[in-house]
Order: sequence, then structure tokens, then C-alpha cells
Amino acid sequence: MIDSRMIDSPTPDDLALAVRLAVDTLTAAPADADWARPAGTLAWSCRETVEHLADDLLAYAAQLGPARPPRDRYVPFAATRRSPGAPNNFVRADPAAGLPGLLEVLDASGGLMVAVARVTPPDARAFHPWGLADPSGFTAMSLAETLVHLHDVAQGLGLRWDPPAELCTRTLARIFPDVPRTVAAPWPTLLWATGRTALPGLPPRTDWRWYADVRD
Repeated sequence: MIDSRMIDSPTPDDLALAVRLAVDTLTAAPADADWARPAGTLAWSCRETVEHLADDLLAYAAQLGPARPPRDRYVPFAATRRSPGAPNNFVRADPAAGLPGLLEVLDASGGLMVAVARVTPPDARAFHPWGLADPSGFTAMSLAETLVHLHDVAQGLGLRWDPPAELCTRTLARIFPDVPRTVAAPWPTLLWATGRTALPGLPPRTDWRWYADVRD
């Protein structure tokens, strides 16, 4: 099992690196890439998935933003769906701004989460359905969202996405304490932990979650 006491917690610098790599990867997509294609195994399109990721990052920043973060609910932004089955977002990219606008929204949302994580006191706690989290927990959740959803989009667009192992290791240690460290390299393990792939002797997970709570 992963012993989080032996591994550093994810940092805002880790998240800043992940967001930069994500934006750079998507910027390199071919000009004729079909962003309406499904993102990996998701029902959402590649564009919808990037919007969803931007929404996640800004939502996590918002949870930590108040002077007294809510401990029993989300900050009550109004979220909507553009169509049945589409992501339920309060962050939207103006379609008229094209791909550069979509990626700028992602970059801005990630930058805001990084900035909030840098200045939030480590003893702060805020609500997430999977555990009352501190800033390192929200940073780890942001990393998981970024790393895994970029995998989804990269599959849909035919791009290469192989994030640094140390980002995956720290993410697994902080929010996936139930996942064995030795089953595979950190990146395939994170994909398995989030139901994206099988590992030798381990079928894909069909029921998974992470643990955002602060552990002693």
C-alpha cells in the first residue's frame, strides 16, 4: 500500500507543471483535429472534456477561496449543461474564441488553482464529496483531474501524453492510499486507479474513488 508519510505531498509547483504540459500538448494538436470526437472512453467530446477540466480546476480554487471555506457543501455557483449528458459546468469557453480561447480558459483556471493553493493556510479545510480536504488534497485532486483527463483527450485526438512519474507518485500517495505502489509504474497505476486501463492480473476498476481527507 502507498504510505503517504514516506512521499512528499503534491505542491502548487507540481500542478503548475502539469497544467503547462497539458496546454502545450493540446496546443500541438493537428490543425484538422476533430475536437467533437469522444475523449477516450468518455461520452463527452474532447472539447467538452477540456471545458470540464477547466471547470474542475476553478471549482477547486473556489472551494478554498472563502475566508471560511464551506465544510458541508460546494460554493453555490450555478452550473448548467449545454445538452443532455454534457458536463455540468459553470466555466465555459466562448466557442467564437476557437481552440486558442478554450486552452486559455484551461490555462487561466489552472493558474487560479495554483495561486489559491500557494496562499491558503495548510490547516484550511473545505468540502469535497470524497473527503474534507486541505490545500494539498485539492492540489492532488487537481493533478488527478489534469493528468487523467488529458489522457482521455489525447486518446481522442491521437496525441502522446506521458506525464512525469513524480507527479503521478505524489498524486497516488495523497488521494489513493488504497492502491498498491508496486503493481506498475506510477502513470499506468494512476490510470488503473481511475478506471482507465487494466494492469497485469488486475482488470479495469469499475468502481473507484479517491480519498481527499487529511490523514495522520
